[in-house]
Amino acid sequence: MALKQHETFLHAPAAPFTIRVQPSHTLAEDYAACRVIMQAASKNYSFAARFLPADKLPHVEALYALMRVGDDIVDVQYQGAAARAAIEHFEAQYWRAFETGDSAHPVLRAYLHTAHQYHISPDLMRPYFRAMIEDLSITRFPTFADLMHYMDGSAIPVGRAMAHILGAETPHVADVYPQADALSIAMQLSNFWRDVAQDWSRGRVYIPQEDLEHFGYTEADLANERLNQNWIALMKFEIARAETYYQTAREGVKQLSSGRWAVMSALEIYRAILTSIRQNHYNVFAGRAGASKIQKMKLVVAAGWQVR
Repeated sequence: MALKQHETFLHAPAAPFTIRVQPSHTLAEDYAACRVIMQAASKNYSFAARFLPADKLPHVEALYALMRVGDDIVDVQYQGAAARAAIEHFEAQYWRAFETGDSAHPVLRAYLHTAHQYHISPDLMRPYFRAMIEDLSITRFPTFADLMHYMDGSAIPVGRAMAHILGAETPHVADVYPQADALSIAMQLSNFWRDVAQDWSRGRVYIPQEDLEHFGYTEADLANERLNQNWIALMKFEIARAETYYQTAREGVKQLSSGRWAVMSALEIYRAILTSIRQNHYNVFAGRAGASKIQKMKLVVAAGWQVR
């Protein structure tokens, strides 16, 4: 899935960029702050990240923390105009970090160091900030294409940045972008289908309106958590759609230079969300779908065999 270029209210500095060297203890503290954010926010991501090479883990944590700070501004910390002002301020801090080579924000300092070390363009995150701003006002997606436009910013930059951090056994890192995109999309779709009830409570519906209409399932049904044949058919369709992206992603894991075990583990753990939804008879309202810790360990072992 090609990443579309979108303009935001700010202009990114041109790469390459330089950074102001931080004292080693300060940089270590910055990365430690990122680790705390990731471990608190995502059990699945943190679990899979344990199997990354030790030298890559802090950089993945910095990437995750960067995305989480923006997500929390939009979803947790602020509302309405205050949320928009806060995310715009965070974006301004992001661009200023790359312009000056430094930041007062520990997560931005850590990510700046990561981006410099792995030649990640500042522009890679431009669609992310666009998506976060849109998240404040767009709560419905008429078509799957509209949802894909949102994921161009909310998901795809993660996979592409990960490709740079882990490296690729191809002439160019961009050669694995299609598979990285597919994994990012698959993982976010899995989260969308798992979190239907939670998103509804926030006034958001990530199921495309065209799909709701096609399967005859209304938002009134959604509000009443109605489990009927229409809902089951809808969920089967959405899960099958996500599975196609996992299939594409799987083909690209072995092209990575490092971290293949961790990435395949993440793929299997997030894909297990779909398995859990099926096993729960598509009742995403009764509890949070996903793998248990024991199941995750089994999936990690299986992932290790797949990338041998």
